Amino acid sequence: MPADAGALPGADLLAMLDADQQGWVLARAVRDDDRIIDFEIVYLNEAGSRLSGYPRDELVGGRYRELWPETVHDGTLALYCEVVETRRPATRTVYRDRPGLSGHFDLRVCPYGDGIGIRFVDLRQVTVTPPSAAGSRLYDVLDAAFDGFTLLRAVRDDTGTIVDFVCEYVNQLGAELTGHAAPDVIGRPLSAVSPGSWDNGLIDRYRDVVASGEQWREQVAYPEAGQVWELNIAPAGADHVAVSFREITDLIDQQRQLSRSAARAERAAARATALQTVTTALVSASTTAEVYAAIGSVLRPSAGGQGLALLLRHDDDLRLQYHAGYEPDVVERLLVLPMSHPYPATAVARTGRPQYLTSLAEFRAAQPDPAGAVPGGGRRAWAFLPLAVAGEVLGTLVVGYAHPRTFDPEERDTLMALAGLSAQALQRALLFEARTSMAAALQQALLPSVLPRIPGLRHAARYLPWTQGVDVGGDWYDIIALGDDVVGVVIGDVAGHSTAAAATMGQVRNALRAYATERHTPTAVMHHANQLLLDLHLDALATCCYLELHRGEGTVTAVLAGHLPPMLRTSAGAQILQLRRGLPLGVSRNAVYQDTTFLLPAGATLLLYTDGLVEDRRHPIDQGFEELRTALETAPNLEPEAVLDHVLSGRVGPRPRSDDVALLCLTNDIPAPLPPTARRRFRGEAISVPAAHRFAADMLAAWGQNPESGDALLLDETITTVLQHTAGDFVVELRLDPGPRITVSDAGRCG
Repeated sequence: MPADAGALPGADLLAMLDADQQGWVLARAVRDDDRIIDFEIVYLNEAGSRLSGYPRDELVGGRYRELWPETVHDGTLALYCEVVETRRPATRTVYRDRPGLSGHFDLRVCPYGDGIGIRFVDLRQVTVTPPSAAGSRLYDVLDAAFDGFTLLRAVRDDTGTIVDFVCEYVNQLGAELTGHAAPDVIGRPLSAVSPGSWDNGLIDRYRDVVASGEQWREQVAYPEAGQVWELNIAPAGADHVAVSFREITDLIDQQRQLSRSAARAERAAARATALQTVTTALVSASTTAEVYAAIGSVLRPSAGGQGLALLLRHDDDLRLQYHAGYEPDVVERLLVLPMSHPYPATAVARTGRPQYLTSLAEFRAAQPDPAGAVPGGGRRAWAFLPLAVAGEVLGTLVVGYAHPRTFDPEERDTLMALAGLSAQALQRALLFEARTSMAAALQQALLPSVLPRIPGLRHAARYLPWTQGVDVGGDWYDIIALGDDVVGVVIGDVAGHSTAAAATMGQVRNALRAYATERHTPTAVMHHANQLLLDLHLDALATCCYLELHRGEGTVTAVLAGHLPPMLRTSAGAQILQLRRGLPLGVSRNAVYQDTTFLLPAGATLLLYTDGLVEDRRHPIDQGFEELRTALETAPNLEPEAVLDHVLSGRVGPRPRSDDVALLCLTNDIPAPLPPTARRRFRGEAISVPAAHRFAADMLAAWGQNPESGDALLLDETITTVLQHTAGDFVVELRLDPGPRITVSDAGRCG
């Protein structure tokens, strides 16, 4: 500053500073023993007052420590002191957030006498005002403030058209860009010092800014120099433009590198997302149909293809299993391809190596004989990918594209990964279906293929395997014609879902059929089946319900081994039968099984079922019982098939099911005899005495008689006497005519 530190610059310079659209501050150094301790503001232009939010007279004469205490600690005062002491300009970008002053600012500081001149530029709007002849000191600041800066004045012809511009000021770097020194440029027309401005269109930009008064900014590349500059042209008063230059080559290079990195990251993320999406879809697919559906709906979009075909090896052929987006004539040719065919999919299936055809010409070259070639259809590029798992090639996945295409290494890696996921899912599905097919065949082999037709007894059966997994269940049912109007009915469930459970079920089923055919009583049938299961050491448990139906009498004798009781529907409604229960088969050799005899009137329907129908850990059994009872009672038709349809379509039991279900429904069409009669044959064994007594007591109760009548009480003594005098079976006959009559006789004498 001048020797009198408080003096202001000349009037011309002050006028120029006052006219600048950006803020200007002139401040003198405040010293203590030659050490700068503060700065006192001696001048503030109107723009500076506006940007600060305070009137000039409140700031001029003030000191920085008082006005803005934070400048002591944020390095601002230290920077100002350094500029004064080193006489080197400095630039600093700061962010201010205080009342009246908020935003990013460039502080462009230059030494000015024993003080500083500061131009603080609001980065939201950069404008430059024209200089005057007295502005030489201000240009010192401009030299420090910009990479390149020039002030141009328009030259007009007689018609007022701008034909050239004259350089009124240029800083040193701006002059170097034109290949001249600053003194050789100032005062000369642009056409002389930079004729290229007409070729690159800059002259038109200058004219537009003068005409419109609007700022223009653009990045300009100079390939021959390997540089990129940011060019900013701003109006600077009448017929003047201020032009600033800033080299941004490094910034552009960084941005390009970031863009390339971002693009690579986006492609990697897209590949990862595609692989994750395909993986999720394929992992949940259990069957080949589900795998094909996932490949068509998820993999094809992920691979970017417009057509997709999947071919699997079968002996010496390659056979089409799935296609999407292919024309009928192409599909027809792909149905069966000999492995010797030149279509690229066959070579891929043979070698396990992918092929990528980028054009129709390459596709045609792969099949030189047009007569036998597979047509390309609407595709113009192909990826033939091996479906390989653990060294085994299952077939080929073909992805077709509608336009010629090059396959870069990243895309090839992605396609191979998608093909690998598809191959793994397909192998799992093929294995699952093979096991399912074997399980279904085994299950059907263990169940009766056809139930016998029984006159007067309509019946229907259903078996519903659990939908999860491929293991064989242990549920079974059977109907056995025993002769003499007697029918055996069985339903049971071996614990577990495995081939072992199925094998156990087969053995138990055959044993029950054998014992029933030998005409053992129901309790004896269950007793012998339990002993056999324990003798075989199968380490298995089974529940079972065995019924012996006497059709001519309308009576049933039932025995339960840990199984759920049947349900009976009569004209009075549906109910769960209250039967005597025993332990499941295979639990104990000391298990005791007791039968129960009840009436089966004409028109009555009997429903047997396994526990998977009515309960699991989520579904209480009492709720399942009531749901089943309601469904049976509300069945609109007594035809057994219709009854089962009604039960299975209703809200009965847990959904989704978690166990196999077997059902057996029977409807009796034979009326009971008159007078009511019931007859049972018993073996000459000790266990027959209580069995005969239960039979008599149950029948008397069913007929509404007193089970403790005198005849009933004499039954045990009579049976004992018969056993002492016979070596074979005996028969107990009950008749209600009109009162109860009980007859015990030697079976041999009864014929």
